[in-house]
Amino acid sequence: MSVNPEDPRVKRTRQLFVQAFNDLVEKKRNVYSISVHDITNQATINRTTFYAHFQDKYNFLKYWMTEKFQMNIRDRLPEETRCNADNLRILIQTIFDFLLRFQQCSTPGDKQFEAMFENTMHQDLHQLLLKRINEVDTQSFSHEKLEAMALVISWSIFGSVLQLSRNPQDRSVETKFEEVIEVISVNLAPFWEQTTS
Repeated sequence: MSVNPEDPRVKRTRQLFVQAFNDLVEKKRNVYSISVHDITNQATINRTTFYAHFQDKYNFLKYWMTEKFQMNIRDRLPEETRCNADNLRILIQTIFDFLLRFQQCSTPGDKQFEAMFENTMHQDLHQLLLKRINEVDTQSFSHEKLEAMALVISWSIFGSVLQLSRNPQDRSVETKFEEVIEVISVNLAPFWEQTTS
């Protein structure tokens, strides 16, 4: 049975599952030991309803990470935020902080989900950048070129920030952070000039 993700009832039900999972993570301090049974019990919603919304626990975890990651970015950069150097810095810092917290809270048992979570975060960042780039007057670029730009820039940001977040004690992190911002700023400059004029 498929559900319409835009239906308010579907959104409410999914939010109950997410809240239940957050409560369980807070209690158990890990992700790997939490089962679908635990989530449905905590949410007081039956398993049939869970499986109407999510294929399995992995599908739910992708949804959960997307919600968490997007909310984190929305809190720091609302939807109407313009593309400019200051906001790029905020975006990169937000992703860095999020990855750092995620890695610090991750247990050895949770390592099995690391690649899936990182992939989900990158996909969300790619979609965010593509949406922002498409909002600009981009008549001089084909849709394919915009897709490629968003992909390259999202990998540049996410790959660099992921690497930096894995060695936060490194004294050169601050310098590298500034270099990442500078390099990405150059690539996004044409879009800023159009959005800020």
